Amino acid sequence: MGTTREVDMALAGEMQRKTGGDNKPAARQFKRMDMPELEYTPGMAKEMAPLYEKVKHVIPSIEWPFFAPYIHAINTLKKERGAVVLAHNYQTPEIFHCVSDIAGDSLQLAKEAAKVDADVIVQCGVHFMAETSKLLNPQKTVLIPDAKAGCSLADSITGADVRMLRETYPGVPIVTYVNTSAEVKAESDICCTSSNALQIVESFGTDRVLCIPDEFLAKNIAKQTDVKILTWKGHCEVHERFTAEELRQYRKDDPNIVIIAHPECPPDVVEEADFSGSTSGMINWVKDNQPKRVVMVTECSMSDNVAVENPNVEFVRPCNLCPHMKRISLKNILESLVYMREEVTVDPTVAVRARQAVERMINLGN
Repeated sequence: MGTTREVDMALAGEMQRKTGGDNKPAARQFKRMDMPELEYTPGMAKEMAPLYEKVKHVIPSIEWPFFAPYIHAINTLKKERGAVVLAHNYQTPEIFHCVSDIAGDSLQLAKEAAKVDADVIVQCGVHFMAETSKLLNPQKTVLIPDAKAGCSLADSITGADVRMLRETYPGVPIVTYVNTSAEVKAESDICCTSSNALQIVESFGTDRVLCIPDEFLAKNIAKQTDVKILTWKGHCEVHERFTAEELRQYRKDDPNIVIIAHPECPPDVVEEADFSGSTSGMINWVKDNQPKRVVMVTECSMSDNVAVENPNVEFVRPCNLCPHMKRISLKNILESLVYMREEVTVDPTVAVRARQAVERMINLGN
């Protein structure tokens, strides 16, 4: 396997994004509901006590009386609406652990979205995730609590850019990170996530593959394969801010600390880490190895969520927050369910091809 493979860079184009959504109610007709009372009563405190016991290590007791009425109302309304809540690992603990029915990384959510047996999906994540749920569930109503919850990586490339790449590199397979718009997926051969990118890149049996749009993911994958990786200059604004110097300082402060990093980080950051893996890979590594102290070099909320299930591990939080993920709150989740608004739709002419790219990824892993 090549360890010094240089990554060829495709020319970066203009950055633009279409997020869709303009606070409109869902197209389907749903029963009108009023906003429930949000009072924290002694009875609610007693009813919600077992749930708080689960998250008390990451949610201060002073905050729980504010969160609990929203959580109770959301969990009640889910049943009335026939809805499920999908939450990404970067959501805050009160969402991830207290109202989600399905939680995980991009690949897990994509797989589970395809199996959802519910009329309504509320996507607690960013817009491309909601689009992916809609692609896999075209007959269901998919809501996102805030349609402005975008993604810097998805913003970095358009369908027109992908068509330009196909013209520039004729015959070269195009593997597109799932962190992209439906328009971009539609112009691709197959999607990937950080957990299966290497497998998918090598599945074509070709000497060159375009792996777009994440430059750092492509560079980190290139070190593990003899396939020549062509890429794009897109970055996640959370992971690109980590530096190798920052990680070396953690080791200087505590030589016994364990550092694990997401492959969307710059290559020199990944090289400083003791382990690098996808979101689910990082979580499983912590569960299996139970380090005394660990730095998870990724979005800050993930450490909180993993800490709930690993109470014996001390998490040192570098705390780079995703401003887009943090647009999702208990308040706007509840509003989505009450008013059935911020529906996500995908142009049918785009959806067919985009769905194929996502399904090829899912089927490859089965």
